[in-house]
Amino acid sequence: MPSAISTDVLIVGAGVAGLWLNARLRRLGYSTVLVERASLGGEQTLKSQGIIHGGTKYALHGALTGASEAIADMPRRWREALAGNGELDLRHTRLLSEAHYLWSPGTLAGNLTSFFASKAVRGRVDQVKGEHLPPALQDRAFKGKVYRLAELVIDVPSLLANLAELAGDSLLAGERIAPLHDDQALVGLTVDDREIRAQRIVLSAGGGTEDLLHALGLSQPAQQRRPLHMVLAKGPNLKPLYAHCLGGGPKPRVTVTTHPAADGQWVWYLGGDLAEAEGVAREPAAQIAAAQREIGNLLPWIDQQQIRWATLRVDRAEPAQSGLVRPDNAFLSEQAPLLVGWPTKLALAPDFADRVLATFERDGIRPAAHPDLTDLPRPPLGVPAWEQLLP
Repeated sequence: MPSAISTDVLIVGAGVAGLWLNARLRRLGYSTVLVERASLGGEQTLKSQGIIHGGTKYALHGALTGASEAIADMPRRWREALAGNGELDLRHTRLLSEAHYLWSPGTLAGNLTSFFASKAVRGRVDQVKGEHLPPALQDRAFKGKVYRLAELVIDVPSLLANLAELAGDSLLAGERIAPLHDDQALVGLTVDDREIRAQRIVLSAGGGTEDLLHALGLSQPAQQRRPLHMVLAKGPNLKPLYAHCLGGGPKPRVTVTTHPAADGQWVWYLGGDLAEAEGVAREPAAQIAAAQREIGNLLPWIDQQQIRWATLRVDRAEPAQSGLVRPDNAFLSEQAPLLVGWPTKLALAPDFADRVLATFERDGIRPAAHPDLTDLPRPPLGVPAWEQLLP
């Protein structure tokens, strides 16, 4: 007979959404089990750039969009958590940069001029010069303009380790997941050789959610995948840079974040328009060549002979949208006792947890179970892509 566990909430998928929700629930007194088939954050979360967006990059047309309004409060909530006085205690999470930057390599195009003049973003953006520039741009040859955003950049591996610590004994490594029914009603899941019963089941497995839904005999909510082709660069001469380089359109030309490697060197992780559309269609060698041209044009003082390059294909899993557009905020679908959702961005993990907790409040779901979870097999932490591709 399989062993049995009764818990308040069963969560499947230990990326940032599942881990953040798990920590919030445990802090509120709920018992939880968080199931992960592979590694903590090893799929989509560790492939993010760690930017806690406040929406400014979504307002490049000169007005705040639905996306920017939905995400506007996220930097404050994350900042409070990082200080240890927010909804979670993330004091063990490394802060890579207190700010992200908008960087214009030349004269601002007309739509960007209207963006900076817009009442919607006034007060969110301040120009910086000289020693206040990001280290990588403090070169005499730099001729652009740089604007500071009050948006944090965090070290995602340390975030995952911090959230894993907050998870306590609730983490469970499990590969085979099947529905558990009583009189045709879903009451939990069978995970490998364990029956886990719960008041509510939350699927937050990112790209794996579609297969989980099929295992439960469901086709909704539908999932979409937005492909990206990211570029990684590593070298002893790279200095920290956290910036959206602006082009003439509504999307950043390239977004650069900088991450510490285990050997002490810095890794640049390049996204933005470079990683979308044409970038997705390119083979790795062509994508690296495109990134080298961009860096050569934008930062010609950097000696690329010392840099090693790699690319990483990423599928951003999200609820299906018309035309594969990016959803504005976190998404949650209800088919009680099953809740299915995606945070859609790293920064929106608190918003995802809010939505789950709102359904609990409405439905009167209160802490009730107190299972013994000692000696559960625990999933490992995920390994960053740069440690695998550029060791």
